Amino acid sequence: MSFPTTTNAIDFDSARLQRHGFAPQHSLVRPALDYEQLRRQLDLQLQTSLEADKILSMLFQSIQQLIPLNALNFKHLPTDLRLELGERARHNATYSMTHEGKQLGELSFQRDHRFAEHELEQLESLLSSLLYPLRNALLYRHASLSALRDPLTGAGNRIAMEQSLIREFEIARRQQQPLSVLMLDIDHFKGINDTHGHATGDEVLRAVTNAVKDRLRNIDQVFRFGGEEFLIVLTNTSRESAALVGERLRSAALQLSYPVTGRPLDLTVSLGCSTLLPGESSDSMLRRADTALYAAKRKGRNRLEMAG
Repeated sequence: MSFPTTTNAIDFDSARLQRHGFAPQHSLVRPALDYEQLRRQLDLQLQTSLEADKILSMLFQSIQQLIPLNALNFKHLPTDLRLELGERARHNATYSMTHEGKQLGELSFQRDHRFAEHELEQLESLLSSLLYPLRNALLYRHASLSALRDPLTGAGNRIAMEQSLIREFEIARRQQQPLSVLMLDIDHFKGINDTHGHATGDEVLRAVTNAVKDRLRNIDQVFRFGGEEFLIVLTNTSRESAALVGERLRSAALQLSYPVTGRPLDLTVSLGCSTLLPGESSDSMLRRADTALYAAKRKGRNRLEMAG
C-alpha cells in the first residue's frame, strides 16, 4: 500500500538566513505567541544531550504541543541510526536535511490527515533549532561507533559485541524477556577469496552485512564475530521468532547473487540459533549457537539449525 507523501529538502544554511530575517517576502508570516514559546523551548532543550535518539524524542514531544503528530521516523545511514517514534500514519511530511553539503539524515513526520500549508511552514522553521544539536550528536555517534565498528563491514566489532551481550543479558534476566542469537557464516567463503581475490571477498562481506541489516528491526544488532562469521543479537525474541528471522536472512543471501566478471556469484549462508535458557550464561548461549551453526554446515550448508 502506498501513502501520499510530501517530500522536501532542508538546507540549514538557508534556514539560518530565514531565521535572521533574510527570507523571501511571500514566506514571511507573523508567528503566534505559542509558536515563539515552543521555538525558545526547543532552542534550550535540544542542546541538553549528545544522544541523537534523545534529541529527536524531545523534538517529537515538543512539536506535538503545537502540531498534532502520530509518528516521527528518522534515519541516518552513515551512522546506522534508525529511529521510529509513535505509530505509523497515512500522511507524511519528509525532509532530507543537509548542512554545508553534508547529509544530516532523513526525517519524516506522520499523521492521519494532511498537513496544512501553515503547519508545514512551522515544521520547517522549527527544524532549524535541530541543526547544531543533531549535527553534534551525529558527530559524537560517529566517533563512538568508530571505536566499536568493524572498519570493513560496518558491523559491530568484538568489543561492541561483548558490551551488547552483557547489557542484553542483564535486561533479559531483569525483565524476564526472551533473548536469542544467530550465528551466521558465509558458505565456501575461502573458495571465493581463492578464486576471485580478496577484494571480491571484501565486497561480498559488505553485501551480506547490508542485506542482514536491512532485514532486522532497529533494536537488533549485527557483529562481525570473525572472518566470514557474524553474530546477530535479537532482543526480546523467542525461539520461534528467531527461527523466522534466521530463515529470512538465509533467503536474503540467496537473493544477492553477487556479480563477478559478468557472471553471478551465488551466495548462501548457514546459521545456528539459540535462545537463552533459565539459569544459563551468555557464554553458554553463544556456544550452543556455534554448535548449531557447525551442525548446519555438516548437514550440507544453506540451512538453519536450532540449538537443543
